[in-house]
Amino acid sequence: MVLKCIAIDDEPLALRLINDYVSRFPALQMVNTFEDAISGAEFLKHNPVDLLFVDINMPDITGIDLVRSLDVKPMVIFTTAHKNFAYEGFELEALDYVLKPIDIKRFTKAVEKAVDYYKYRSKPAEEAAEESLYVYSEYRMVKIDLGTIEYIESMEDYIKIHITNEKTILTLMPMKKVLEKLPASKFQRIHRSYIVPVNKIRSIQNRKVQLTDVELPISESYNDFARNWAKQK
Repeated sequence: MVLKCIAIDDEPLALRLINDYVSRFPALQMVNTFEDAISGAEFLKHNPVDLLFVDINMPDITGIDLVRSLDVKPMVIFTTAHKNFAYEGFELEALDYVLKPIDIKRFTKAVEKAVDYYKYRSKPAEEAAEESLYVYSEYRMVKIDLGTIEYIESMEDYIKIHITNEKTILTLMPMKKVLEKLPASKFQRIHRSYIVPVNKIRSIQNRKVQLTDVELPISESYNDFARNWAKQK
């Protein structure tokens, strides 16, 4: 498995550094580099690649506008000298963003995420869903091992994913969509506001589900789940 990459950056030094870093990874192949966004965008129209490293702030068009203009979007890692990452990058579902000056350790982390996600995306949907959940949070993609999910909570347009011994992850996604990404045999919706992992249910009583550290309500429309769970015990 080798990911074909290109890099677009109007700073020649930054471009050379990215090219040097990419050469250290056997899983990556740098196909081309560009010092202006227009040339890079034209190349991408006729030459699909797996991974794009692109600067956000460039004089002709921004990296964000470039990615938005692509009909077929590769995985994207934004590079930028500014800490205030644009919200539009989140909307484009960027894989990651790396601050300049680019550190090799941070670059490695971004590349490992790209390789991991590529493998995940290449698996059959059913097989991939059995292992992990990928969501966008804080302007980058986050991988969540299914076994670490305590429960998922709806917050209107957002959802909160409660993780064992880790920070809660907030992502812009409706409950229906996240439920489609999860294996039905392992996760069940019990309320318009809650999804729970079946194997972490300790008990169900008085239309309430007792998990490891929290008790959640079961709405009337999901009573069938409670009855089916009780029959299996």
